[in-house]
Amino acid sequence: MIDIPNTMNAFVLMRHGGLDALEYKTDWPTPQPKENEVLIKVVACGLNNTDVNTRSGWYSKTVDEATTGDAYAEVSDDDPTWGGAPITFPRIQGADVCGYVVAVGSKADASLIGKRVITDNWLRDWNAPENKDSTGYFGSECDGGYADYTTLDARNVYPVDSTMSDAELATLSCSYSTAEGMLSRANVGAGDRVLITGASGGVGSALIQLAKRRGAYTIAMASEAKHADVAQLAPDAILPRSPKNLLAALKEATGSSTVSVVADIVGGDYFGTIIDVLERGGRYTCSGAIAGPIVNLDLRTFYLRDLTFTGSTVILPHIFTDLVGYIERGEIKPMLAAQFPLADLHKAQQTFIDKKHTGNIVVCP
Repeated sequence: MIDIPNTMNAFVLMRHGGLDALEYKTDWPTPQPKENEVLIKVVACGLNNTDVNTRSGWYSKTVDEATTGDAYAEVSDDDPTWGGAPITFPRIQGADVCGYVVAVGSKADASLIGKRVITDNWLRDWNAPENKDSTGYFGSECDGGYADYTTLDARNVYPVDSTMSDAELATLSCSYSTAEGMLSRANVGAGDRVLITGASGGVGSALIQLAKRRGAYTIAMASEAKHADVAQLAPDAILPRSPKNLLAALKEATGSSTVSVVADIVGGDYFGTIIDVLERGGRYTCSGAIAGPIVNLDLRTFYLRDLTFTGSTVILPHIFTDLVGYIERGEIKPMLAAQFPLADLHKAQQTFIDKKHTGNIVVCP
């Protein structure tokens, strides 16, 4: 048992806004685990779009532009978060925790003490764990990991037997569970041809690996400056981020001008072009809209070609359990772009927003 201080360092979100809404505190009260919770000494925490979008209020329906990380003056107080409801301030964000369990509540599993763990970030009603209507998110509806210590229900904490570094493990929870949820919902399998937008980011790079794991043919879309990095993940083909003639580019690169699945985290003005390359009976799955949430859709394309659209946010509990298995068997390997001290979260988040990196960024207390 380590000596647990009464106060800790933490980056605290005080309101919706720009980076100045995140304030660094060196005397924040160390949380105490409730009866079903564990106390985790955080050693690394990954950055995600959810943090940026919640801080800025981008999830509000009053916002219709691409994610920029800037404060939005028109944010509605009624729906500023992923779940469409207000959150309580102050709030410690950060969902992708890697750390060590140092204490447990009275009803939590004491054998977890001392183990290196990662976090399943979906806060569930454990009497009905598959109920999507009663979920919250770690670092949104409760305090997360941008701090020296954090607490979480023991059922959301998974020991991991892996040679990956702490920082590498901290890149996995959100990005890879999001990607696996998308592929599961779209029923991707062997024989599918999957077009992946935003392939250089955390979710995009996870989609490449997880779709390949399922036996699919993967086609990654990314800015040409990042093609060499994306190639390390061995997609079957790599295309520019937004070719003028996507049909022709697909045909040249793969021998076919259509795909069976589009896995999209970008949205924006290119949405209609992406939809046009889906074969009859094709599937579109989406878990992001970083280039803009408002898109044009020709409904004739949708219904005349028998397409299926699935949105993917809340994942079923087995998705994370499966993910831990992939990690422990060495079937996936994250791309760690950079790591920063926790005290440099402003710089880390601006680097994340600038999108010049490939893979994931983490902060380390």
